[in-house]
Amino acid sequence: MLFKPYRLQLVQALRPNDKRKRVEFCDRMLQNMEYNTFLPRLIFSDEATFHLSRKVNRHVVHIWGLQNPQEALEHERDSPKVNVFCALSQTKVYGLFFFAENTVTGVTYLAMLQNWLLPQMSEDSEDFIFQQGGAPPHWHLGVRRFLNESLPQRWIGRVGKEDLALQFWLPRSPDLTPCDFFLCRFVKEAVYAPSLPTTLDDLKNHITTAVSSVTQYILLRVWNEFSYRLDVTRAAGGRHIEHL
Repeated sequence: MLFKPYRLQLVQALRPNDKRKRVEFCDRMLQNMEYNTFLPRLIFSDEATFHLSRKVNRHVVHIWGLQNPQEALEHERDSPKVNVFCALSQTKVYGLFFFAENTVTGVTYLAMLQNWLLPQMSEDSEDFIFQQGGAPPHWHLGVRRFLNESLPQRWIGRVGKEDLALQFWLPRSPDLTPCDFFLCRFVKEAVYAPSLPTTLDDLKNHITTAVSSVTQYILLRVWNEFSYRLDVTRAAGGRHIEHL
């Protein structure tokens, strides 16, 4: 009998009510998508951190051979990093925005929305729908107040009882946002391919080049993938679909 190695995939643990909420979210999104005008209005967004010294998970790295090569990987603690924000619609990538700070806060995130992202989105359309995740900077009271005043019933995210959002965004569900299941993976595969960046400026250039290579054809395929993932999540009863 021939044995094969299988990798253990790490996903965020779902809480008791998460599966039900994920099914409800998928149902509502698919209902909205029955209107041809919905998806073209939708803009997803997210932040990602890129380290100058690429971090490798030793639990998912295999070296095949007849003998143990006794290989080791040097790991640099506190590697220099950049925090970058990006957003994408069916036809366009909005980005990139590199945060000057090592840690993104509600204040710095709000300033980016007000001064950089919203003017761009408003210039392209007066009727877009903005999505953000549930990270702590997004939950900042000033951020939600700004979205309630600027985009009432036109934003999706983690919401409170008084928020004027179109609908809530699911916690612990990166498998349903194109920024995570596509863009972050796409960019990191390009950035950390030889030759690797050696300075922060070099790292930023690698990221910028990778994002600029995303075409409208690629975005169309991503949106088809998003629709498919909604269907599969609903069929799976709200369970994780990271294996897709």
